[in-house]
Amino acid sequence: MKSISVSLKRLDPSVELPSYAYEGDAGLDLRSNIDIDLAPFERALIPTGLAIAIPDGFAGFVQPRSGLAIKRGFSIVNTPGLIDAHYRGELMIIGINLDSRESIHIARGERIAQLVIQEVPTVNLVEVEELDETDRGSGGFGSSGVA
Repeated sequence: MKSISVSLKRLDPSVELPSYAYEGDAGLDLRSNIDIDLAPFERALIPTGLAIAIPDGFAGFVQPRSGLAIKRGFSIVNTPGLIDAHYRGELMIIGINLDSRESIHIARGERIAQLVIQEVPTVNLVEVEELDETDRGSGGFGSSGVA
């Protein structure tokens, strides 16, 4: 398994560092650095108390935790959230309560999101007059059938 070193800074010395729940997991668990209550459909910016230095050629993708989503309706507004390699500010989660009836309490230190670091190529766009033909062609939404 390929590994990389990523520098991480605690902006709050008491915050727990991200970690993998199980060996082989893709996502590092990120935790809330505040206590917060979200009313139904309310969204809020939730700090993690961390900053990260993702190396060139990589990016971070912040995604919801499936258990929190199904059990309490908590998700992330801009999922996946993108962290570019040169961003050095605090990691913040744009959380939302998708439960239509119940408020959600997020406790400081609670795992609220996952951070996946992936290698990303630099893309050189080449403008052309025509694109190559494929079986799908320009078929978009629902073009492969809907059950």
